[in-house]
Amino acid sequence: MMIGITGTPGTGKSSIASELRKRGNVVVALTSTVEPYILGEDRERDTRIIDEERWALEFPRIEGFVEGHLAHLLMCDLIVLLRCRPDVLSSRLKSRGYSEAKVLENVEAEACDVILIETLDAYDDSRVLEIDTTDMDISGCAGLIERFSRGEIPPSSGSIDWSLYLGETL
Repeated sequence: MMIGITGTPGTGKSSIASELRKRGNVVVALTSTVEPYILGEDRERDTRIIDEERWALEFPRIEGFVEGHLAHLLMCDLIVLLRCRPDVLSSRLKSRGYSEAKVLENVEAEACDVILIETLDAYDDSRVLEIDTTDMDISGCAGLIERFSRGEIPPSSGSIDWSLYLGETL
C-alpha cells in the first residue's frame, strides 16, 4: 500500500516523515524524485516549475509512505493531509528564511484549503485523513498516521476551517 503525506510547506511533513523512518517505515521524500521533471524556475515566486503530470504518471509505486507537498498528485491508496493554523505556519516559514511573498502565498493557500480541495478532487474522502499539526507533537502525528495506514482509525477530512485568517496580517 502506498500512503501519501501531503500539505502546505511548513505543516510538518518532513519532520513526521523522519519520525516514521525512525520507526522502521519505508518513506520516500518526493523532493528527491522531481529533478528529471524540472522545467525551470519561477524566480518571482522562488519556486521550481515541475512537469507534475509526467512526474505523477512515471512515479513508481512503492510499499510505504511518500512525503511531499505533491503527494496528493500520485495514485496513492490513502492520503494524509497535514494542516497548520495560518499564524503558526507563517512563523514556521519565516524561521526558514522564506521571503514575505512566499510566506503570504503559502499561508493564503493553507487558509483557502488549496491542497485539501486538490486532494478531494482526486480522492474519495473515505481515503483521506486530515490532521491539524498546529499543537501536536511529531510523535503523536506519526502515530496517528501509522494507525490510519493500518485501518485502526477512520478517515476524516473537511473539518478544519482557517478562513477566519484570510485578510489578517500574518
